[in-house]
Amino acid sequence: MTSTASSRLHPADLARTAGVGLRTRRMRAALSALGIAIGVAAMVAVLGLSASSQAGLLSEIDKLGTNLLTVTPGQTMGGADAKLPVDAPAMIARIGPVDTVEHTGKVEAGAYRSPHIPSFNTNSITVHAASLNLPAAVRTTTAQGRYLNAATAGQPVAVLGSDAAARLGIARIHPGARIWVGGQWFYLAGILNPAALTPEIDSSVLVGYPAAQRYLNFDGHPSTVYVRAQTEQVSDVQKVLAATANPQNPGEVSVSRPSAALVARAAAQSALSGLFLGLGAVALLVGGIGVANTMVISVLERRSEIGLRRALGATKGHIRLQFLSEAILLAALGGTAGVAIGVAATAVYAHVKDWTTVVPPLAWGGLGAAVAIGAVAGLLPALRAARMQPTEALRTV
Repeated sequence: MTSTASSRLHPADLARTAGVGLRTRRMRAALSALGIAIGVAAMVAVLGLSASSQAGLLSEIDKLGTNLLTVTPGQTMGGADAKLPVDAPAMIARIGPVDTVEHTGKVEAGAYRSPHIPSFNTNSITVHAASLNLPAAVRTTTAQGRYLNAATAGQPVAVLGSDAAARLGIARIHPGARIWVGGQWFYLAGILNPAALTPEIDSSVLVGYPAAQRYLNFDGHPSTVYVRAQTEQVSDVQKVLAATANPQNPGEVSVSRPSAALVARAAAQSALSGLFLGLGAVALLVGGIGVANTMVISVLERRSEIGLRRALGATKGHIRLQFLSEAILLAALGGTAGVAIGVAATAVYAHVKDWTTVVPPLAWGGLGAAVAIGAVAGLLPALRAARMQPTEALRTV
């Protein structure tokens, strides 16, 4: 009688037997593994790129500061557009934890490259009166020329946001450069770099408050107040800003946190990645079907081998384990290649975008998913091979 110990197949022998089965049909095995690899690579890359993108965005937010609050006018009880009091910035500056208060005021004037451009062709460029330390408050700098100062703030001098400069077709500041603002010429002092937290600045033409009142009939009311508060006190400051900016009608004041919009965008990107993750799962399923097809054909082609092994003493369990191991090994090879490809794609793209490469733990589950699919795909062929009788299988020799 054969003992229980002798009927067991040693793991090393099992792996060697499974490997021989794949090496004898290299092209077919490679194509099946490729299907698994594509599915796993897609899943790993989607998760990795999504996580890296979010990490890059949140890192950018941290650099810009999460302590920026904006105060804007809301609506009156009657539904009309409200206005912030002229002294709202000064009143907000009295709040203890507030470090910086800068502001802009929307001016009802158009900005064009020349007076010959039709007035309706605004290119979505707005004109704002701006305080003198605005760039520091919104974390931007001048790309060309200089920003407004005490001398130029009272003169017909303007500074362009990055988008406004592009829409006007102005890439450099040269002596005598000017644009047509509100029916008269304004000389250009500089161009700002993009302001990530305050995109409305990018599409603006900025002039000094005195110049806006003198040349453009500006009423002096700020339309947006930018507030930098101590980071640990941001929530407390946010609660009192409306009442401080407009004590008479705090309900007509809107307070927001620009960084929250970017955090929400990161969450939206995460939700969108679920769609691509589903596509990767479909590709992985297709790869599993390829493994099943390979194993079914392998069983049919190797009936003589199965019969010979059974005649030499191999049990049904040995045959079943052999073919199941081949399927799992095939899927594991494809899964390993897929993980490597996905991680490499994530690292390359993150490097190009200057992000930190992040591969979440869930992405490594792609290898486990590949092995699981390989096991499921190989189970039926393995059972079919084990059911073959030695005499029936040997007829094909």
